[in-house]
Amino acid sequence: MPLLDTYNRVHNNLRISVTDRCNLRCTYCMPEEVVFMERAELLTFEEIARFVEIVAPLGIDKIRLTGGEPLLRRHLPRLVELIVAIPGIRDVGLTTNGILLAEQAQALFDAGLRRINVSLDTLNHERFREITRREGLDRVIVGILAAKKAGFAPVKINAVSIRGVTEHEVVPLANFAREHGLEMRFIEYMPIGADHWERGKVYFAHEILEKIESEVCPLVPVDDYDPRAPAMEFRYTDGQGRIGIIASVSRPFCLKCNRVRLTADGKVRNCLFALDEADVKPLLRGGASAEKIAEVVRANIHEKWEGHEINTARFIKPLRTMHAIGG
Repeated sequence: MPLLDTYNRVHNNLRISVTDRCNLRCTYCMPEEVVFMERAELLTFEEIARFVEIVAPLGIDKIRLTGGEPLLRRHLPRLVELIVAIPGIRDVGLTTNGILLAEQAQALFDAGLRRINVSLDTLNHERFREITRREGLDRVIVGILAAKKAGFAPVKINAVSIRGVTEHEVVPLANFAREHGLEMRFIEYMPIGADHWERGKVYFAHEILEKIESEVCPLVPVDDYDPRAPAMEFRYTDGQGRIGIIASVSRPFCLKCNRVRLTADGKVRNCLFALDEADVKPLLRGGASAEKIAEVVRANIHEKWEGHEINTARFIKPLRTMHAIGG
């Protein structure tokens, strides 16, 4: 039986956080001062691989490794090797901030990783420092180009669009992606970080599209659009690339969601905004059977709510911030 919830959504996409640590402090993701988990709290690579081995027969065939910043986890290519060797897994990707990517891109590709997303909200050094509270823009760009050289195709760029902060970065980023053969992903600002979220700061999907069409190039929907994917996808009419818009606030895609999350400390979350978690770490470390762990996963997904309710008075912000959940 596939992994179904009460709304008959089939779940095949697992996002695995390998660490809550990060070498940036993005304002929309985490606080400036943070106490990270003890390393003993994190799942080992072998525990992560066993979890994937258990859920793959249940229909999970797509994996994305996240953080925190996943490239801070030592020997990450080894985990990639373990996961790509599991029967049934057809797609393994990774999301990174790019700071350490130049040094690791080739090893990750050689290990079997084929899809990579790099978070980059601006090409302006001052604004990069303002958003991330750190230096490193040049290293990110070098990392992006190193990933492309290593063989990743396409390299996707994730940019959070915040009114009054990064809305003016849309056109420069779109042009940068077109110039280097990259694929842009613009993401609406969501209430999941450490800062005080204000709906008025959301730079909406339709505004992003209008900006690109008026200042870059007209767009049309792609022919191979996956309705379960979080991004609405478009291609430029001149043939020079494509973009995606993740409109979690203005156009929620909850009713088509196919994703489940495993946090770095072994909690199963059926939604990014979930208020409840299922702890599988004691089961993995205590020798529980695959059937028992699968039962816990099924139960967690079965209880998945209809949607995150960001646009209602019922919305409750999760206690975990993004770095402790996994992007």
